[in-house]
Amino acid sequence: MARYTEALCRICRRESEKLFLKGERCYTEKCSVERRKYPPGQHGQGRGKLSDYGIQLREKQKTRKSYGLVERQFRNYFREAERQRGATGEVLLQLLEQRLDNVVFRMGFAVNRREARQLIAHGHFRVNGRSLNIPSYLAKIGDIVEVKETSRDIPGIADSISKIEHRGLPAWVEVDSSNFKGRISNIPSREDMHLPVQEQLIVELYSK
Repeated sequence: MARYTEALCRICRRESEKLFLKGERCYTEKCSVERRKYPPGQHGQGRGKLSDYGIQLREKQKTRKSYGLVERQFRNYFREAERQRGATGEVLLQLLEQRLDNVVFRMGFAVNRREARQLIAHGHFRVNGRSLNIPSYLAKIGDIVEVKETSRDIPGIADSISKIEHRGLPAWVEVDSSNFKGRISNIPSREDMHLPVQEQLIVELYSK
């Protein structure tokens, strides 16, 4: 699968918005968006006004890159959202939020989604008591996600848990940090996501 290997801060600068891809650094004055509030590249400071299509495209790219997905994956989630009941844009975001790598990140067991994917792929988590190494697994209400006993001394996990209060927890998860486990209590509502995204623009883009 294709992977983005360049600097993550370039993504945020391209969207002129914090996407919190670097973890703790995004909350400090070292954040690249704070230091250079213009897109990267030679012509970053001189780019003109976007067309309607350009605005829709940027909204889709911002969402896709926030969750670390390639275009094919993202489009498949959109198609699935179209098949389900409810507003397509909101259902799309709900599906993305239910991915296991996002759940691990939201519960505070990883500083960002990229680290969460790596930890899951290396087999450091259980879901409902069973080892699971699939970052794209869609978590359901009642699922229990926990760090394996043998993995609880990993510095990155312990450090991330120590910063849970600073980052805050979404309303749709419950976390017992002392026991390295969390539970999905609800399907996330749009108000719970706190995403700087206009999902209707994504729907309009794919509906053309």
